[in-house]
Amino acid sequence: MKIMSANPAWDSAPPEVWHDWQLRQLRNYLSQRVLPFSAHYNRLFKEHGLEVNDIKSFDDWSNAPFTTKADLTVPREQQREFILMPEESVLRREWAVMLNAVLHGRAAAKNALEDEFRPVMMTSTTGRSSDPVPFLFTKHDLANLDTAGRRLMECGRSQRDFRHVNAFPFAPHLAFWQTHHAGQSFGTFMVSTGGGKSLGTEGNMNLIDRIQPDVLIGMPTFIYHLLRQALENGKRWPNIKRVVLGGEKVAEGLRARLVNLIHEMGGDEVHVISTYGFTEAKMAFPECPAEAGASGFHISPDLGYIELVDPRTGKPVEPSHPGEIVFTPLDARGTVVLRYRTGDIAEGGITWKRCPHCGRTCPRLLGPISRVSEVRELHLDKIKGTLVNFNILEHLLDDQKGVAAWQIELCKRDDDPHEVDQLILHVAPEPGMDSTDLEHRIERRFAEVTEIHPNAIHFHDLPDLRERLGVGKLLKEVKLLDRRNQPSKTESMMNPD
Repeated sequence: MKIMSANPAWDSAPPEVWHDWQLRQLRNYLSQRVLPFSAHYNRLFKEHGLEVNDIKSFDDWSNAPFTTKADLTVPREQQREFILMPEESVLRREWAVMLNAVLHGRAAAKNALEDEFRPVMMTSTTGRSSDPVPFLFTKHDLANLDTAGRRLMECGRSQRDFRHVNAFPFAPHLAFWQTHHAGQSFGTFMVSTGGGKSLGTEGNMNLIDRIQPDVLIGMPTFIYHLLRQALENGKRWPNIKRVVLGGEKVAEGLRARLVNLIHEMGGDEVHVISTYGFTEAKMAFPECPAEAGASGFHISPDLGYIELVDPRTGKPVEPSHPGEIVFTPLDARGTVVLRYRTGDIAEGGITWKRCPHCGRTCPRLLGPISRVSEVRELHLDKIKGTLVNFNILEHLLDDQKGVAAWQIELCKRDDDPHEVDQLILHVAPEPGMDSTDLEHRIERRFAEVTEIHPNAIHFHDLPDLRERLGVGKLLKEVKLLDRRNQPSKTESMMNPD
């Protein structure tokens, strides 16, 4: 059941209206749903001596404890403590439930509570650095997923008579299900291919040939390689007007390449749109089409509250300053996390200014979005470590002309765990590109933007590099391969089991 009604218009109400509404909604959400029914947060607030009445402003809320990935990577029984699990006897005493029973009967009131609290779907984190963490959805959550999906379609200026292809992998992950619910809630035609793992590149191309879609949706690396392969095979897809990407960062160089590929396949006016989402939010946030560059990720202020904090101190930063994205849902059921530290940095900050491209006044996260975890220490000599921001290197390589695809490999010299670190760059050049000239260009760009340089640059043909990246085989392609902690060849031979 909705705690509050008559929400302001999500994309046009003034910021001051939303500020007051979000604070009231947060207090009500905490007092009526989270603290009574979440074992984890009930205990956490008591341990910190916090009560809802203490939260009189968002400055007060910034003193509440964070939730991190480490809090979620715990035994399954402890993960269950993040699920809202009310006792039926408590719910029956709520005035809204009693009123619903009087007006519509006990059965209807019970069904409404089932829809609100009974888990019916699960997504999970990708589990690259730890075991996957499950997030449960109730029908209430699925309604919110519908809302977020419909707004994604509206922001992207889709139309109901458009044909959409969802090329995200079939998996219990947010990207696929957000796209699926976007199509259903918007009431438009959508075919899901399952990406490369289900049909393969050839199968995707054949299906797209038959559908001739207006909108192509999927992972950036897979969509890029799919379009390249289609062009090489002489495909013509002139109807494509939007390419919607999720699950990975999207550099400006990649946007330009995708637009050029579609133009070469007969397309005319095409916009490449990125989305930003994460499992813990249970939704994704879209860009709107922009003539050039990125428009910012449009946030639904009725569904979530976003803060930006200094990743080192955890203190709030000014809205226009870069900061780590911290998310709190305002209407979620099932698995709920409060003040969740995403590990993502919004380099352009957050703004409530009217979007210059679509005119919406909802908050927007301004990118590029980078990962705190992608700042890694390399021991390039025996004396000291060097912090390297691989977010910068990713953009450098994505924007480098002449590079069709790439992978960074981190390893130990001679595979000796006691030796120094090495950075090996694997590159597939564009057709007709001289590899020696490209090598010099890459080395020059590395010298311009970073203190390090590749220990070696290895050139591959595109199919070989696709294989290295895991295109169409893995949920997320491996663009940064860190082999430094793998056992050496000698150790593997001595311990074959």
